[in-house]
Formats: sequence, C-alpha cells, structure tokens
Amino acid sequence: MSQSAAKPRVTSFEVAERAGVNQSTVSRALSGDPSITEQTRERVREAADALGYRVDARAARLRSGKTRTIAIVVITRPGMGATEINPFHYNLLGSTCAAASDMGYQALVSFQSEAGHFDGDYVETRQADGVVLLGTSTNDAAWDYHHAMLGRADVASWGSPFVDHPRVDSDNRQGARLAVERLLAGGHRQIAFIGDTREIQNQFRERYDSYCDVMGANELEHGPPVWVEGKTRVEQGRLSAAALIDSGRRFDGIFCSCDAMALGVLELLHERGVGVPDEVGVIGFDGLGSGAYSNPPLTTVEPDFRQAGVLLAEAALGESDAAKTRRVPVQLVERESVRKTR
Repeated sequence: MSQSAAKPRVTSFEVAERAGVNQSTVSRALSGDPSITEQTRERVREAADALGYRVDARAARLRSGKTRTIAIVVITRPGMGATEINPFHYNLLGSTCAAASDMGYQALVSFQSEAGHFDGDYVETRQADGVVLLGTSTNDAAWDYHHAMLGRADVASWGSPFVDHPRVDSDNRQGARLAVERLLAGGHRQIAFIGDTREIQNQFRERYDSYCDVMGANELEHGPPVWVEGKTRVEQGRLSAAALIDSGRRFDGIFCSCDAMALGVLELLHERGVGVPDEVGVIGFDGLGSGAYSNPPLTTVEPDFRQAGVLLAEAALGESDAAKTRRVPVQLVERESVRKTR
C-alpha cells in the first residue's frame, strides 16, 4: 500500500474490544454519562488513547439532536465590505463568539448586506441550534427579510429597527444619564444632542429621551436633536457638528448618540478652531477603543461587552428567558474630552 494512503479509521467497536466493554459503553463513557463508573471510564479512555481513537463529533451531534453551533448574522450596509463595519459590531461579534465557546458551542458567522445573499434558515437546515442577529439598523431590506424570525425562542438580536420583539440592548437610559450628568459636573450647561432619533433607531431615541429628562430635571433647555445624514457615522458626526455651529445655536457641550459620530464631531470642531474640552465638552456612547487615540481622547459610555455576548448567546440557545428584553450594564470611561469635575 502507498505510504500516502490514509490509515483505516479506528472505530468505537475496536475500542470496546480492547477495553472489554460493549460498544454502547464506549459512547457513554466518552460523552461523560454519569452512569458509567470512573474505573470503566478510565479503562475506555486508555483503550481509546492506545488506538488513537477520536470521537466523531458530527455523529455525536446527530445522535444528540444538537449541532453545538450558533449562527451569528452581522447585517452591514449595502455596498460596504466587512472591513468597513462599525467596530462596535465587531466587539459584539467577538464577545458573542467567546460566550458561545465558553458554553461549548462553535460559531458560524455570516456577513449579510445585499438581497440575494440573505439567509436565516440555520436552525431549520440543522446548521445551528440558535441564531444571533446584529448590525446596522439602516439596512431595511436585510431586517425586513429577517423580521419574521425575531421573537423566536432560538433567535436573539442587537440593533433591530423593530420594537415588536424582545431584544438585547445597552442600558441606554442609564448610559445617557451618566453622560449628561458628567457634562454638567464639568460645568457644561448648554448641551446639544447629536444623533438620529427616527423610529428605526430605538437605542438612539432612548438616549435622547434620557438626555431630555436629565436636562429638564436640572431646569436646563435640551433642544431638538441635531443630525445630518451621511455615508458613515463619522461623516454624520462631522456634518451634524457643522450644522450645529452654522445654525447659530449656543452650546458648550455635545452628547453624541454613538462614538463614531463623536469622532467626526471632534474632527470638525478641531477644523473650526473650537477647543475641546475648554470651550465644548464632548461625550460619546459605545466604548470604542479608537476613542482613546482621538484628539483629545474621547470620554464615552461603554457597555459591558462580555455581558452583552453572554446575554446574546444565552438568549439564542435557550439558556435564558427569550420572552423579555435584556439590558446590558454600562459605565462611564473617563478620558479628556470633558472638563474636569468642578
């Protein structure tokens, strides 16, 4: 026989013969069945190691009725490549993959942006035991395609534009409260909100509502949200900051609905010669690592990404109550874009 020919695969029957047990005992012993004594389990392990036997994971999954896989669909903007995705969604993707791994699952990841490439039938085709949907809320076609899935016990989502289903979200109201109170503590009083508060932007709208509540509780005017459409969040921030300045509205603080917009705001303020934080304080929301390298470094509200991944994986895999919305705790990350506390 040629040296390159593959060796015959060792079977569980051969392991059973060497260990002196039934074939079914081999399967149960190697799967951790508590009915098998430790002495028998050790004997089976030694026989398997001696023969070079490895459990057929695919066959084991078929027998159990579980794939031990979670599908993660990342919805992106049409025409935008995977390298252009908001880093926030990569943080969520990584934390969800890590949480699934800790639960003994592997991840099947799909980036979807264009009609014709949408797919959500991972559970039905036995490719996965649950599905996580996350990504931009602005791809109407993608979310419309997946809308019927939302609310199922084996589906979890972050970023959906719909409000008719349970979801995993940041604690948006608490995060906005932390941001506005920090600006107030720095002596900023005329605080503007930059962000898209249309119906599809549930999280941004919650942040704006909380901003209004905090400003009102301090007997300060809150004003309407400022937002100008752009191809990216950074461009939206730049254009919105320009519109705010050109409007003649007085402001000495800006709370941005997300960090990417805040980075665009910082760029525009620098170009217009507006000092941050001496003249204007700026706070974002999302906890992007790139904010640490902006000029000046961006103060932000950061969700607990690890907990976000756990909640998403648990909801999709039936490890928690799928019928309720779960909120991820947030914290303020102090950098240098807001005046020091007075």
